[in-house]
Amino acid sequence: MKKSMRNLAVVAGAASASFALAAGPASAVPSTVWTVSPNPASITAVNSGNVVLSVNGIAMTCTKSNGAGTGASTTGNPATVGQITSIAFGATGAPCTSVLGTVTAVPTTPWTIVAQDYTAATGVTKGYVGNVDAKVTVGACNFRVTGKASATYTNSTGALAVNSVAGELTVVSSSGCGAAVPVGAKPTFKGTYLFKSGASIPTIVGSNP
Repeated sequence: MKKSMRNLAVVAGAASASFALAAGPASAVPSTVWTVSPNPASITAVNSGNVVLSVNGIAMTCTKSNGAGTGASTTGNPATVGQITSIAFGATGAPCTSVLGTVTAVPTTPWTIVAQDYTAATGVTKGYVGNVDAKVTVGACNFRVTGKASATYTNSTGALAVNSVAGELTVVSSSGCGAAVPVGAKPTFKGTYLFKSGASIPTIVGSNP
């Protein structure tokens, strides 16, 4: 019996050592180096196509939207490669609209641009817009949305395509909205913005040293 126990201990020890060796290299994977050009970058953005916030099947559509921000090289994964320091929804003569009436949105910035994965063959970075926070008013309905929104950035076009999925954004407060926009609702946010830094298109490149 004692011999069997000793054999079991040897086997268990060998298995633990093998697991440690196997797990070691994975924990040593270097962080991604994100190179933003120009660095630092002063960025302006304007929408391409409609920008739409949808809550419980109610689409709130903006035909005009613009913003500004900054970009900078960094290291990490995920990593914040930029910030949206200002963003506006709607414009004079072109307000955001919905079946409930005219929509106004007041964002609290900065929002972050977070990079997670880069495909060199296409020049596309996958990640998300984080720290999203906005107060929205539609008639007598007022609500606040916070969270993040999945996005991709394409170097060749300078397009930041935001395409959130249900669960990333949440209505954290609501008044005068009834069942249309309750607290806990999971909106989606979709829209494409074209980035410029001066006269050029800024680029994001990820690499592992």
